[in-house]
Amino acid sequence: MASPAERADRPASPAVPAPLLVVGSVLCVQTGQALGKGLFGTVGGPLGVVALRLGLAGLVLLALRRPRLPTDRRSLLLILAFGTAIAGMNLSYLAMAQLPFGVAMTIQLSGPLAVSLLASRRWTDAAWGLLAVGGTALFALPGTGGQPLSPVGVGWAVASALSMGAYLLLSRRTGTTLDGGGPLALAVCWAAVLSLPFGLAQSGTRLAEPPVLLAGLGVALLSAALPYSLELAALRRLPARVVGVLQSLEPVAAGGAGLVLLGERLTAVQWLAISCITLASAGTVLGHWAGGVGRDGPGAGR
Repeated sequence: MASPAERADRPASPAVPAPLLVVGSVLCVQTGQALGKGLFGTVGGPLGVVALRLGLAGLVLLALRRPRLPTDRRSLLLILAFGTAIAGMNLSYLAMAQLPFGVAMTIQLSGPLAVSLLASRRWTDAAWGLLAVGGTALFALPGTGGQPLSPVGVGWAVASALSMGAYLLLSRRTGTTLDGGGPLALAVCWAAVLSLPFGLAQSGTRLAEPPVLLAGLGVALLSAALPYSLELAALRRLPARVVGVLQSLEPVAAGGAGLVLLGERLTAVQWLAISCITLASAGTVLGHWAGGVGRDGPGAGR
């Protein structure tokens, strides 16, 4: 009989549809990131929020997973690469400081969408991916005020997008070659190590204040620890291209979170973008299931 620790490290039960794991991850991460943007003034800047997010998420995952350090060079390099990609994704917080929340998140999404298109093997996969790209482009248009986007903010968002594409591939590689959730915990800790010096330089002792730590813990759980775990479980059962298009729902979640938590309103064009993205995601999942792919557990669909 498996021990409780062994059972905790197993992938999520196939009774939970893998696409729902991705959708849950999307909702969690966008809510958490919107809350994180709201902390910029309290913490002293986006780098402080990143340090809190990754540092506290790493501690939570270490406590839950109690991972063992890898003993072979290949596994160690994979975990370091995975963690570096996670740190790079958090450049989105620098983008958020200069761009509307929904726009920054939409540009970041171009990374996994590119993975989805490049990995497509059927014309229908490419068609759904292109529809999602079109919707994303509409969603990223400036608001009714016609204010131009900050080039620096766009640059940070693009860097985050490249990291997110690498994260998607490395997360699947990690989930299918290494057992349990321990590698994820180690990768997040490595991302925290990379980010902490910059956060301390920007925010200093404010990171240690109890109210800031409590708020940071909520952001860490919602935007890092929980969604990363859900994505890792989903990537054991879905191809990277399907997860990439499902993650096109992130502008939908970002738009809702921006409206509710940050007071950012969407234009009619942006709602049209949401419709395109939702249709692309639904079409990809339905086509995936109709083809009988990815329903037989880890590694299916490869």
